[in-house]
Amino acid sequence: MIVELGHYALVLALFMALLQASLPLVGAARGHPAWMALADSTALVQFGLVALAFAALIHAYVTSDFSVLNVVQNSHSTKPLLYKVTGVWGNHEGSMVLWVFILTLYGAAVALFGGALPPPLRARVLAVQGMIGAGFLLFILATSNPFIRVVPPPPDGDGLNPLLQDPGLAFHPPFLYLGYVGFSMAFSFAVAALIEGRVDAAWARWVRPWTLAAWCALTIGIAMGSWWSYYVLGWGGWWAWDPVENASFMPWLAGTALLHSAIVVEKRGALKSWTILLAILAFSLSLIGTFLVRSGVLTSVHAFAVDPARGAFILLLLAVAIGGSLTLYAIRAPALKLGGLFAPISREGALVLNNLILATGAATVFLGTLYPLFLEKMTGAAVSVGPPFFKATFVPLMVPMLVLLVFGPLLAWKRGDLLGALGRLKLAFAVSAAAALAAWHFTTGGPIGAVLGIALAAWLAVGTAVEWAERVKLFRAPLGESWRRLRHLPRAAWGMSIAHFGLAVLVAGIAASAWQTERIETVRPGDTVDVAGYAFRFEGTEPVQGPNYSAQRATFTVTREGRTVAVMHPSRRFYPVQRMPITDAAIRTNGFADLYAVITDPGEGGAWVARLYYNPLVPWIWFGAVIMAAGGLVSLSDRRLRVGAPARRGAAVKAPGAAPA
Repeated sequence: MIVELGHYALVLALFMALLQASLPLVGAARGHPAWMALADSTALVQFGLVALAFAALIHAYVTSDFSVLNVVQNSHSTKPLLYKVTGVWGNHEGSMVLWVFILTLYGAAVALFGGALPPPLRARVLAVQGMIGAGFLLFILATSNPFIRVVPPPPDGDGLNPLLQDPGLAFHPPFLYLGYVGFSMAFSFAVAALIEGRVDAAWARWVRPWTLAAWCALTIGIAMGSWWSYYVLGWGGWWAWDPVENASFMPWLAGTALLHSAIVVEKRGALKSWTILLAILAFSLSLIGTFLVRSGVLTSVHAFAVDPARGAFILLLLAVAIGGSLTLYAIRAPALKLGGLFAPISREGALVLNNLILATGAATVFLGTLYPLFLEKMTGAAVSVGPPFFKATFVPLMVPMLVLLVFGPLLAWKRGDLLGALGRLKLAFAVSAAAALAAWHFTTGGPIGAVLGIALAAWLAVGTAVEWAERVKLFRAPLGESWRRLRHLPRAAWGMSIAHFGLAVLVAGIAASAWQTERIETVRPGDTVDVAGYAFRFEGTEPVQGPNYSAQRATFTVTREGRTVAVMHPSRRFYPVQRMPITDAAIRTNGFADLYAVITDPGEGGAWVARLYYNPLVPWIWFGAVIMAAGGLVSLSDRRLRVGAPARRGAAVKAPGAAPA
């Protein structure tokens, strides 16, 4: 009964989405307040219905209801409760329900907290959200119904992919979807602004918090996926430029550019057309990521292998959403005025350059990801595009951006003083040079790219500190005045500094990964392997029993200069339901470096193949990502973003024939 209730809730949610997508839009065009008000109520009802369906699916998993086909295919009675719950979105059908649940959550949030928005704009924004919801609800009901019954029900299920039975990956998809789907709000605001025919500072201030919330969630989601790849897959790396990894990275790059571009619209009234385009592209890239994962065009540990019919349906949704929005943009964007003029050497100029580099980076990843896939599908020719391509193309693009990132906040709006900014960055120059020399000395000369990466990280960290000191006039004004300035510093400014510092930490971690030390050896009890000055002594293995797996757990005693520093227990697990073995890495970290041990294949006489690593500064990659997301949250707490924007000032920029707002 609960399963049928969830199914019918999705059907009713589809009707609510269609109502939300139509009447409020007509009401905004004709000036009917009652019809516009329907946007709020339908958004809330649609959210409630999808939440009911999502809860029904979770109930089916938790109670191991094997009369539901989706539960049979992705769960098992012996699976721990955490993975029964997270198994809901560990498959295509359930993950699509989560996708729509988060979409309607954002719509309900606008309905509840968007009181500062003009009613016509709010109605149009929610109408666009309703269109997106209707498309994906129709997709679920037509091709991906998670509530299909199976008769007779089997005694037990097939279980969940063991690689997905991990706490990190359990929470990775919800955060990733909060980011992916969160960009739908920026998309809806952009389309609504094009329909309305005006973009101004108030619009930019309204769109920023939604974009910032999505960006923070996507940052955490990508970091969690990277961490899962690092410690679950057992290969000692954290990023492989896998197509599905790239699918999450592309909207992150576009969203980062959008955040910076919206600042220019808010402060100077410039870059309006470009900001609208970025909002469309950020969500479009999220939709492309959805297509990649579910279309069957690629095989990946991250992907759902599904039939091509579903891919064709999503491709149709892509054509309607992306094609329709870009067509509207082509018609309406020329009517948007350029806004305030500015010199190339200015804060606006720095933000424009930042946007161009990020957009080029996203285009590079897009090309490297999709070109081989479509070439293979169309011609059968296999082209390998992997880490070497991205390191040779994407990484060089980011270097000038990191160099210039420090200058932007030190330049004035409209016209800046480059020489003055250079003079204030003497300390950053000195520290980055010292960091490069130290890295060169302690690593005996290279690789040069890693040394430059450490210098860039130091440049960004110290430059961020210098900019913060300039804001409060530290050492240039009496201490009391600096304290007063510090107390009144906007949270958005704090957030920017924190996020930029987090980026510096992340860059240092990425650069230091070039100094990874790896040893792959066949070891027997009593053997010792030296890795970067650490001695790994293999003590042997012992059998252990988990809740739904059996394992051989190894013991390595790690010493340095005769002193024991760690006892590590990597294991090799076997899941009998799926008949699948996986590795379980053992990691010992001190925050500055990781010792990493994995056992893979057994041999004769108690021998095992062991992969042993020393990874310097690798924890900083995830520390940096968390700091960046924390900076975004601090900015989001800024009162100016939480309470909305003041009334539109000045004359509205209207397209010919636009409806009155």
